[in-house]
Amino acid sequence: MEKDTLFLLKPDFQDPGKDTRYFCPACAYVEGFLAYYPRVRHSIQVSYVDYPRPRPAIVALLGEAQQGCPVLLLAEGSPTAGIEGVREHGRYRFIDNEVAISRYLAARYGAGVPH
Repeated sequence: MEKDTLFLLKPDFQDPGKDTRYFCPACAYVEGFLAYYPRVRHSIQVSYVDYPRPRPAIVALLGEAQQGCPVLLLAEGSPTAGIEGVREHGRYRFIDNEVAISRYLAARYGAGVPH
């Protein structure tokens, strides 16, 4: 993988059998970070996935147990020394916590960190 790839849930999803539309608060947090720092958004690949599971694009990379969002799949060779929340699945490294994702992106792309 050449670029860090961020998977987010599409907004306005519905649970089966319910009329209410939802958004993912953790995904919205990361979207807010990317809105503050558009240069970071343009430096990574952002992919939106549907709410229902399975989420094939994520499962293909990280397995069925790791298909939650948001999840940042790290590019090969990305520095991770001292970065919190980095996990591994096979040959891939990823971060699946919104605050840890924003901290990694801030460190990697020179943006502000959460206070």
